[in-house]
Amino acid sequence: MNIFLVILFVIIALMVVFALVRGLIAFLRMTKEDLENPGITKSHQMQNKMMFARVKYQAIAVGILVVLMLVAQSG
Repeated sequence: MNIFLVILFVIIALMVVFALVRGLIAFLRMTKEDLENPGITKSHQMQNKMMFARVKYQAIAVGILVVLMLVAQSG
């Protein structure tokens, strides 16, 4: 059970890093037009999408870590 949770935690942690990197790339690709446009651009949409994905994956990772600690403590 512990091995499964550790592998799952590592996979989720990699997903966090992936979402973070994609969000940073979207941020770096912003143009002057994106900044001056009063509306929501595709760059802003991608940044928001990746931010929410990162937060979601981090919450899942923390949950897995809590379960892993509870399983390790009981065994």
